[in-house]
Amino acid sequence: MHIFDDLDRRLIAALREDGRAPVSKLAVILGVSRATVQTRLDRMMESGAILGFTVRFRQDYDTQAIRAIMMIQVAGRSTTAVIRQLRGMPELVSLHTTNGAWDLIAEIRAESLTDFDRVLREVRTIDGIENSETSMLLSSV
Repeated sequence: MHIFDDLDRRLIAALREDGRAPVSKLAVILGVSRATVQTRLDRMMESGAILGFTVRFRQDYDTQAIRAIMMIQVAGRSTTAVIRQLRGMPELVSLHTTNGAWDLIAEIRAESLTDFDRVLREVRTIDGIENSETSMLLSSV
């Protein structure tokens, strides 16, 4: 497991601002050498601390997408197996553990109501999921 220090946290913050920034630009921003930035990136990738790089876009850009939050209750000690299966679903754009009545919270993004319905059915048939409640996101305020 990777232990983050201040430089790692600053590097991740810079990548969140511009995930396409070249190593040389990141080095200038952080005030370190290119080699230091590259070594840090390589180490975090190899340890699994950084899973990859992706595009972020405005939530209101894709007005046709169906967005929802699903709260999930997991049976007993099956959380790890359930998470593994949920991570394989591309429509689940984020997954979080939580406390309280719900064990997991998933953010869903589907292209159509038909896809949305399919995702709900697939999630609910995963062994270890006892209950779920889903709320569609109508607008961002």
